Amino acid sequence: MKLDDFDFDLPEALIATRPARPRSSARLLVADGPETRDAHVYDLPAILRRGDRLILNDTRVIPARLTGTRTKPSAQGEVTAKIEVTLMEPQADGTWSALAKPLRKLGLGETVVFSDDLSADVVGLEHGLRLRFNLSGPDFDAALNAAGAMPLPPYIAGKRAPDDRDREDYQTIWAKRAGAVAAPTASLHFDEPLVAALTEAGVDFTFVTLHVGAGTFLPVTVDDVTTHRMHAEWGEVREKAAQEINETRAAGGRIIPVGTTALRLIETAAGPDGTMRPFEGDTDIFIYPGYAWKVTDALMTNFHLPKSTLMMLVSALMGRARVMEIYAHAIAKKYRFFSYGDASLLIPSVK
Repeated sequence: MKLDDFDFDLPEALIATRPARPRSSARLLVADGPETRDAHVYDLPAILRRGDRLILNDTRVIPARLTGTRTKPSAQGEVTAKIEVTLMEPQADGTWSALAKPLRKLGLGETVVFSDDLSADVVGLEHGLRLRFNLSGPDFDAALNAAGAMPLPPYIAGKRAPDDRDREDYQTIWAKRAGAVAAPTASLHFDEPLVAALTEAGVDFTFVTLHVGAGTFLPVTVDDVTTHRMHAEWGEVREKAAQEINETRAAGGRIIPVGTTALRLIETAAGPDGTMRPFEGDTDIFIYPGYAWKVTDALMTNFHLPKSTLMMLVSALMGRARVMEIYAHAIAKKYRFFSYGDASLLIPSVK
């Protein structure tokens, strides 16, 4: 299984830099077995069945992109230099792993100042940058919210800078548990009227948490995709969520994750027979063609990057040839791609 098997040509004009407004007005490509039809996200109440259960990721994206200054000695005295930092994930010792640009100029023990309230000391460099902030708890959250910007994906950030609109646009309406540095983007299509209409139609909701890491944007660098190693992300399936999923399956309802993050988490937590169990910890599950599905019956997801692990995941669900047909249809019909783009509902004929 080669990396080129998951490649396709995408016109740059189809890469969305802003989401649809209202959220549920985004287009929805419905791939139900061999059938493909065009719809909108607001059509979901008529497309899904009574008793279906949508699995939603309630992670909250933190404004993880920071611009700061460091002071360095020179022959002319102290010189202030700009540095850009993207937080990756909190560590057990209270520090944060992070990316920095330019990293090579940072020294151990240096202090980077981000605002009048927020600064961080460089406490690790050998195994990646680690920062210890001057604040913690609610004080840190408030200072980060004031100083940080939303960590837009590289293919959007390369076209424009993040702004105040992104603080709302790049956050789901049910975002609750802070810790992600990337959004569960399929969920960005949901608004309050759509949730109300789905509830009225008898569709159920279950919330789980997976803190999406910056590793989600890392490219696959091996030609044999089966040797790729996934980044680990922290997730939790609570007792109530496991019970809801098991009850829906017992009643004959479908389990439909909204987004690949929710899918990867429930597939991690499910037993071999599909029974859902409470789970808390890291998952580095890598799903590619040949994967033995446990609990997922269908998937709502955005359109993914060529040669990405997410292209491999949807190919595992629908079959690689079918996914290539779906993407060719999406390109021909000018669907908008990636994080702020349109959505697809993928329903396999046979898992």
